[in-house]
Amino acid sequence: MDVLALLADGFATSLSPLNLLIVVLGVTAGLFIGAMPGLGSVNGVAIVLPLTFIVPPASAIILLAAIYYGAMYGGAVSSILLGIPGASTAVATTFDGRPMAQQGRAGLALIAAAVASFVGGTISVVLFTLFASPLADLALAFGPAEEFALVLLAFTTFVGLGGDDVLKTVVMICLGLVLATVGLDLISGQPRLVFGDLPGFYSGISFLVLAIGVYGIGEVLHTIETSKTAPMVTPAKLTFRELGAGLREMNRLWKSMSIGSFLGFFVGMLPAAGATPASLMAYGIARSTSKRPETFGKGNIEGVAAPETANNAASTGSLLPMLTLGIPGSPTTALLLGGMVMWGLTPGPMLFIEQPDFVWGLISSLYTANVAAVVINLALIPLFVWALRMPFTVLCAMVLVLCIVGGFAPSQKMHDVWLIAGFGIAGYILRKADYPLAPLVLALVLGPLMETSFRQTMIAEQGNLLAFVQRPLSGSFIAVAALFFLLPLLKHLRRPARRLEPAE
Repeated sequence: MDVLALLADGFATSLSPLNLLIVVLGVTAGLFIGAMPGLGSVNGVAIVLPLTFIVPPASAIILLAAIYYGAMYGGAVSSILLGIPGASTAVATTFDGRPMAQQGRAGLALIAAAVASFVGGTISVVLFTLFASPLADLALAFGPAEEFALVLLAFTTFVGLGGDDVLKTVVMICLGLVLATVGLDLISGQPRLVFGDLPGFYSGISFLVLAIGVYGIGEVLHTIETSKTAPMVTPAKLTFRELGAGLREMNRLWKSMSIGSFLGFFVGMLPAAGATPASLMAYGIARSTSKRPETFGKGNIEGVAAPETANNAASTGSLLPMLTLGIPGSPTTALLLGGMVMWGLTPGPMLFIEQPDFVWGLISSLYTANVAAVVINLALIPLFVWALRMPFTVLCAMVLVLCIVGGFAPSQKMHDVWLIAGFGIAGYILRKADYPLAPLVLALVLGPLMETSFRQTMIAEQGNLLAFVQRPLSGSFIAVAALFFLLPLLKHLRRPARRLEPAE
């Protein structure tokens, strides 16, 4: 009851006219920031942070949280419409969102993304409200060994139960892991795989650069090839009847959205994890538990719903360790933490006692921002779909420009633009050879986290590899990962037995 009373007081703060206006403005701005390739929630919060001194601290953090939420919603827009992830958190949405748009189902994909984001955001805020303190303690029990085992489990969900060629999937994961090692060694500081001492490789390869290249440029090259004789316009339309049908279709996705919500919230709580690994893990699990895993990557609506629920749930989950322990769970929450320090607030357990108006005002604003985001997003879907109906020549040129801008903006280095071009050509060739691209991106995203957690464990345990299986949580994750990895072999062994049954 205390929680409900505190939450009611929080709503009194967040529903004041000024804060309500701030939520709507923040969500709308975040939606467009998230939809712009190369920007995303980190850039949006960083740009607006200096402006927050003109409003009270509670209103300032509500504005930044609303931008964060809106950017999570907006990242899916360009992923679905153009095949270019608006932010790293929306990379997994591209896998099935773009094929749905090419099949004339862009409206349904955008509805799925909006509703799934709302579900993920709502479940995670409820979890945040009810279990903030014990969940923060659980997150602290996750050490490097558990993080390594969890990442390993994410890889095996792609290998074990997917519909793609297993050998090709393993090859693409290994290629992604190799690309993840490019740059300076995190512990020794020595350069690795810098290709003849090229300075651009010292900072490593951004997964956003890879995703924009293989999905953005690669998609343009593939479309030019397939429509060279008759330039086409992507078939896209959306009526109110289809909007209602799309909302009803979301009912059958409850399993994917539930898994994505809880997984995303939990992964979001882990320091150094964040929404991008959460969305990729949720995609892998949705694919693994689907009755039709072979349809993933070809326009399965579950492939849109699962990562979108996870990345929104993770955005809320990452706020939890920041508020309760002062440990940011993602780059964006690190900026929010910096803002709180600037406003004279000290994150930690005492924050809930000393500043209840601020804390519960922020929590209640997450509910408000979630509702505002889904309403604004659904209202703008017809506009987004209409944009797809422009001539192919115009759309193609626009995609290329956005790819270049999206690659150049984060680092402002031409090196990344050339990398995008190279990855685009490579992605086009790999696609023609029927190699899956999702495991490549997954490995580049999770590779650094996997390497860091592995080496931290090895240092802490003095080289004892058994430490991964001796700890209960990491041992359980590794056991499930081993089962997933061996599943294709078990399936292969069962097939001859089935064929022999009639002859007997």
